[in-house]
Amino acid sequence: MADPRAESEPLLSRARGDGGRDCPAGSASCRPGAASWRDLCFDQAAVFIEDAIQYRSINHRMDVRSMWLYRLYYSNACQWILSFTIFLILFLAFIESPSSLTSTADVRYRSAPWDPPCGLTEGVEVLCLLVFVADVSVKSYLVGWAQFRTNPWLLAYLVVLVVSLTDWIVSLSLLCQERLRVRRLLRPFFLMQNSSMMKKTLKCIRSSLPEVASVLLLLALHLCVFTMSGMLLFTGEKQGDGQDRERLIYFRNLPEALTSLLVLLTTANNPDVMIPAYSKNRAYAIFFIVFTLIGSLFLMNLLTAIIYNQFRGYLMKSFQTSLFRRRLGARAAYEVLSSVTAEGEAHPREVGVRPRDFLQVLQRVQLDGSHTQAVVEKVRSYGGDLLSAGEFQKLFNEFDKRVIKEPPPRPEYPSPFLQRAQIVFSHRYFDYLGNFIALGNLVSISVFLVIDADVLPEDRDDFVLGILNCVFILYYVLELLLKVFALGLPGYLAHSSNVFDGLLTVVLLVLEISTLAVYRFPHPGWKPETLGLLSLWDMARLVNSLIVVRFLRIIPSLKLMAVVASTILDLIRNMRAFGGILVVVYYVFAILGISLFRGVIVAPGNGSLSPDNSSAPCGSFEQLEYWPNNFDDFAAALITLWDVMVVNNWQVFLDAYRRYSGPWSKIYFVLWWLVSSVVWVNLFLALILENFLHKWDRRSHLQSLAGDPDSTYQTSAELLFREVLEEPTEDELMEKLSGHPHLRLCR
Repeated sequence: MADPRAESEPLLSRARGDGGRDCPAGSASCRPGAASWRDLCFDQAAVFIEDAIQYRSINHRMDVRSMWLYRLYYSNACQWILSFTIFLILFLAFIESPSSLTSTADVRYRSAPWDPPCGLTEGVEVLCLLVFVADVSVKSYLVGWAQFRTNPWLLAYLVVLVVSLTDWIVSLSLLCQERLRVRRLLRPFFLMQNSSMMKKTLKCIRSSLPEVASVLLLLALHLCVFTMSGMLLFTGEKQGDGQDRERLIYFRNLPEALTSLLVLLTTANNPDVMIPAYSKNRAYAIFFIVFTLIGSLFLMNLLTAIIYNQFRGYLMKSFQTSLFRRRLGARAAYEVLSSVTAEGEAHPREVGVRPRDFLQVLQRVQLDGSHTQAVVEKVRSYGGDLLSAGEFQKLFNEFDKRVIKEPPPRPEYPSPFLQRAQIVFSHRYFDYLGNFIALGNLVSISVFLVIDADVLPEDRDDFVLGILNCVFILYYVLELLLKVFALGLPGYLAHSSNVFDGLLTVVLLVLEISTLAVYRFPHPGWKPETLGLLSLWDMARLVNSLIVVRFLRIIPSLKLMAVVASTILDLIRNMRAFGGILVVVYYVFAILGISLFRGVIVAPGNGSLSPDNSSAPCGSFEQLEYWPNNFDDFAAALITLWDVMVVNNWQVFLDAYRRYSGPWSKIYFVLWWLVSSVVWVNLFLALILENFLHKWDRRSHLQSLAGDPDSTYQTSAELLFREVLEEPTEDELMEKLSGHPHLRLCR
């Protein structure tokens, strides 16, 4: 075993000059021939390499027990448990009171939801909280008390857990009857603290708040000026004229006028808000046009430009930080292994890492086999010479590449006829034929949908379509068998497109056989009966329409479309942090909405003040039958927030909740509009522009990669941007290493 004082003693050493070392004699890193020390160095190097691969910080304890705990914490099993726990505690909102387990959210038809007994969801919740207690305990131990005190996220983690557990105890003491549970609002924090990208995104949002606030102030001033102008302009000279109708409907008082123009800023009530006055005089249109030009077309787009400017280079900054962490972890591993090299030689003349030492360490690293083999081949290409710091860093470029696996060998047939058939059915023209047949399938489905649009369901005759469907499915089955014959089963399954086609074919075959067994073979006047929501025949037609996905395989052959498609895929990969931020704001506003507006929307009748549809004004909440848009449970709240975020007819929500709960409800919806439609949507647009512009500027690079038949690796996003990133200098890396809280660098 290693010396228990090893963590507090120098562990990183490096020979300097003509073999001289200024590491003090007798230190843990200068004891030659110690097997336990050598094993400790190899473990440290393995941990540093794993940190570099995963872009993690290296500021954690490095003694034997701590490294064992550290690797256990970042193992796939522990991280899966932590992720599942976060998902579970967030998902509880759908089950706990008020439960979302009803078939509809419409207050007119919704049955009484299931109310879980007190202690059921609370028991699951406390188990999740205990997992988080263990999580923060392990993190605080690994980084050390000094780092814990200066880490705001870990301190906030501890505070959130204390508040959540306290609120949980209060909830049980009140028999789960309290209306507001503070811990529900804090649950999204567990998602944020577990994602470094979400933390960076929040930091970027915080840095852009001053500029965003300045534009919002201009918007507020713009609204105030035009609101007062509108109230003075539409005073109404006599009863029933256009000005009077404009005033009574949209400019009745200051809050109503401000709300009307705020909604017009999103163009949701255009041209409705203008029509009464415009019907009286054409000149009134100038007021609304000028307001829309300044507000919607100038200030709102200016806000988009400011957010894009703040997030311009967001991906690069993220990759720059990731690159520094990788280089730092790699350099730490290099320093450890070079100290082993120096201790193994009586008179070391040069600094470096022995390839065999690195290969031994690589066996301890948690890494997939394809990358391991690629790195091993790269190390062997250097021969037996010591690896320099630059060569050692270049090895980590292999981890940025996704290895394209070689397809399994095709089966060999002795017959010349079978060999020629194998060539035919494995050729790309056979795929083109399959795509052409699939196109015919889609055309036939579309034609019969148009023909049957005006025919009652009981009068339809599906005889011809049933026969065509049988023919197409038989072709798909034949195509599957022929491809398996030509490529072999392993070769067929090696392509994801073939897996999708095969799965779709099997599902269609099962549905078709079931349809024929239940409804018999198609004949004139054949019409399968609907049993339940969909008949087997309708299910087969629905699944058959998924065959359109086959046409996505032509995208790589179209160069410009390939750039767009790759941009979308990269955007999806980089959207996890932005999607997480959206989940957080949705969750918080949904819980707040339930606390504020639960039970506010009541079905008409039974003593309700809500008018029925016949007496409700045209375009109102009641007349449009927006009854499912309420905050009576978590799922309904999410859908309501989504409808408001889209801002189509969101003035209907503002008016309804003003009437049912009070004018203060507008503050909630306006805040939600600012956070979701203004900030987040513009943030998303900035990310799209940033990603697409970088990818578009490098389209020639992508085309060269796609056109190189000898290319062994497919470049990842990090490596694509690597050419514009700034490599950290050796002094920066060594300065950072020398400040490691748990290691002291011998120089």
